[in-house]
Amino acid sequence: PTFIEIMDTSVVNVSLPHIQGSLNAGLDEVTWVLTSYLVSNAIVIPISGWLANLLGRRRYLMVSLLIFTASSLVCGMAPSLGVLVVFRILQGIGGGGLQPLSQAILLETFPKEEHGMAMAFFGMGVVLAPILGPVVGGWLTDHESWRWIFYINLPAGLIAALLIFTFVHDPAYIRKRALRIDRWGLFFLCIGLGCLQIVLDKGQRDDWFHSGFILHLSILSALTMALFVWVELRTPYPVVDLNVLRDRTFTTGSTIMFAGFLALFASLVLLPLYVQNLMGYTAFWAGLVLGPGGLAAFIVMPVAGLLMRKGINPRNLLAAGLSIMAYAIGQMSHFNLQADVFAIIWPRVVMGVGIGLFFVSLSAATFVTVPTEKTGNASGIFNLLRNLGGSFGVAFGTTLLARRAQAHQNVLVETCTPYSSAFREYHEFAKHYLENRYSWATRESVYGLIYREVVRHATMLSFNDAFWALAWVTVGLVPLTFLLRRPKKGEGVKVPHEPGGGRRDGHDPAR
Repeated sequence: PTFIEIMDTSVVNVSLPHIQGSLNAGLDEVTWVLTSYLVSNAIVIPISGWLANLLGRRRYLMVSLLIFTASSLVCGMAPSLGVLVVFRILQGIGGGGLQPLSQAILLETFPKEEHGMAMAFFGMGVVLAPILGPVVGGWLTDHESWRWIFYINLPAGLIAALLIFTFVHDPAYIRKRALRIDRWGLFFLCIGLGCLQIVLDKGQRDDWFHSGFILHLSILSALTMALFVWVELRTPYPVVDLNVLRDRTFTTGSTIMFAGFLALFASLVLLPLYVQNLMGYTAFWAGLVLGPGGLAAFIVMPVAGLLMRKGINPRNLLAAGLSIMAYAIGQMSHFNLQADVFAIIWPRVVMGVGIGLFFVSLSAATFVTVPTEKTGNASGIFNLLRNLGGSFGVAFGTTLLARRAQAHQNVLVETCTPYSSAFREYHEFAKHYLENRYSWATRESVYGLIYREVVRHATMLSFNDAFWALAWVTVGLVPLTFLLRRPKKGEGVKVPHEPGGGRRDGHDPAR
């Protein structure tokens, strides 16, 4: 379930032009196909633990998967953009619970010493899905139709539902009775996260705070999220139990996850832009450039799980993974306009090794001190921060790229004068190129070719700057790994025996 849900966040991207033409939609309208899914998904993820307690984990997981699968079918058959957006919202609602619940089930099913291997299997889907999404989406769109990017969810969803029905069961502490609903907390959470996700998705296109729409949504998001925190810390029945953040190890791990996925997703967005816009790769081949890195992560993840199983401290593997990721992103900052395929793929392979060590060790280390009965709630917060890190990363990377490209272009234009030897040499080259290819060369056409080359070099320099900044973001996370605490043997593995899942002091917040 986790794999198909996460892949759905990226598989649609490459199909937007086809959806736009098929449904006769404008550019701003068709982007709501992405935004609607991200908003509803982000809202459901942090409350998935509460919903599992309310409905029962097995029942909630089945309902979520069936909603996701049925909505995928309707999305594929959508006759208009409005219908598609509505059912993308429902698809996001159904998919939001799949990630944290899948992780929580794995963490509870496996003993603490096996968490590394459990997170290795979970991480394979989390890391590979956004990499394979554009490749699968591009291939299906080119060879079949954009509707098939939704239809492929049907067999996977039905198989997953059968497996859940057969093998997943509720633990003893899951509440079997109705809980009081934290209406204000739920209201503030929906408004705050919804506005934040729209800001991150549309901010760069609307020039951020120069747009009144973005500015007002940002203020509303900040205000409602502050009220959400205030309400959750005061109510005895919170929809999201923020008290888990009092655990230093969990909070540190969640912070590293947020910033780590910021750098990871930003690089995953920038690299295809570089090879497509500057190097002339097709969308399909741009996806293949990411493939070897995904394969490297796929191979390293179970190795990382085995190393932790042998007693290697997860903190050491995490520090090594972050260092390798920082080195690989730093190598990407040396890309140029003459780079060959191997020069582009190799840093991605190295980064894949770092990702494998990073995700598995961090997921295992973050939850070692979280009580078992709080795993579902903690997993919801953890996965929310991972998703938000990816959204912030995409916004950060694309914004930095645009701003630095403009800055470099201003500098290059100032130095590109007829008195420059480089200008004169390229002027002669452009003139001969046009004369040989088109049998004519006007002054305007020559200067147009020169300006296009200036823009191309400015954009290349901005990619270098963006990768360099992301490398330093990753380096800055290495010292935080020392704040993660390795539990003593047997710590944090007890499950409360009270049938209601209440605390040991006898207080049950549901009463």
